[in-house]
Amino acid sequence: MRTFYSVIWYLLLPFLFLRLWLRGRQAPAYRQRWKERMAWGYRPGTLKNSLWVHAVSVGETLAAVPMIERLLADYPQMPLLVTTTTPTGSERVKALFGDRVTHVYCPWELPTALNRFLRAFDPKMVIVLETELWPNLCAAAKRHGARLMLMNGRLSEKSYRGYSKFPRLVRPMMARFDALAVQTPVERERYVALGAWPERVHAIGSVKFDMTLDDTVRQGADALRAMIGERPVWIAASTHPGEDEPVLAAHKALLETAPQTLLVLVPRHPERFDGVAQLIRQQGLGLARRSKQDTVTADTQVYLADTMGELLMLFGVADVAFVGGSLVPVGGHNLLEPAGWGKPVVTGPHLHNFTAISGLLDDAGALTLVEDADALAITLQGLFRNPAQRQHQGQAAAAVVEANRGALEKGLQLISEQLKGVL
Repeated sequence: MRTFYSVIWYLLLPFLFLRLWLRGRQAPAYRQRWKERMAWGYRPGTLKNSLWVHAVSVGETLAAVPMIERLLADYPQMPLLVTTTTPTGSERVKALFGDRVTHVYCPWELPTALNRFLRAFDPKMVIVLETELWPNLCAAAKRHGARLMLMNGRLSEKSYRGYSKFPRLVRPMMARFDALAVQTPVERERYVALGAWPERVHAIGSVKFDMTLDDTVRQGADALRAMIGERPVWIAASTHPGEDEPVLAAHKALLETAPQTLLVLVPRHPERFDGVAQLIRQQGLGLARRSKQDTVTADTQVYLADTMGELLMLFGVADVAFVGGSLVPVGGHNLLEPAGWGKPVVTGPHLHNFTAISGLLDDAGALTLVEDADALAITLQGLFRNPAQRQHQGQAAAAVVEANRGALEKGLQLISEQLKGVL
């Protein structure tokens, strides 16, 4: 089955390069470093006995920051390799870690590319994050002799059903993992049902609860809030196509009763920044752009946060947080970042990527679900009229984060146990 799967990947190569070129029309970084997708140009033995951490993009990278910092401190003798698949994830890795880690793109799911990659970087352990389940990557890593671990694993019911359709491909892949640190007991059952060895699957919670708000983040939020001044502020974070319109409609409705309210709008992908700015102007709203270092004035109604890597800080500026990817069927984004700041959290109904986390926040009374622009506007109006309710929901959100910390330490212990066999 994996042979057939690999043949499909090779047949898709022209289309993969075409996709890179097309995406590069709006985000030129996709057209750069394309050789890394094929693992071309690497010298065998570039690294020796490395520890390889694979994320995807910005979200997974940011969630992995505390783990990577600990790995750098605990295993200084092992070169640390961090891979992503997107330019935005790449930018975050380079900004956060500089030359303390080696960073390249993860190669495509081609046996020849993966073999070249492994000969170059020689990992003794491979840690993949969340749902990065790739049959050829897993097979190549084990053939190379590396330990293989899933960290912060999640698996929605929808994804589980999808994987279940290909047992001859998925079951051997799952059996190759030496350890799986997953978020919930329900997800543990799903991974075991897909073929993972039961004794190797550990439900330890989500490392996203172990987020930290360091001094740099807090100081950045304080400085921006001082520039904004004393006015109501809400943030719409990680919005996708189809969400900006209802967000702006809700904001216009809110302005009718609270005309000084400021919306901080943060589109999910940088190639959308200019289009969203144009949409804001078309709606007749006063716009300031962070990328242009615009000053927020009394006439500014929307502050477009068109920069990368600042979302955690931006949550600290707002009084209320709406998290996107949820009014459209994307599956939601990280609800814990605003919760960690003690902000009331509002989201749409599409939360299948964060079922457990949203359930905890909902049970604590820290989460409000809205279906559309009208419901969003009504919710925001209610929260801004009632400071006591905002405070109560924010405190409840922060309490959920504090009560569920500890997954990072459990995951690091599992990593330590795996590395004993290779160090």
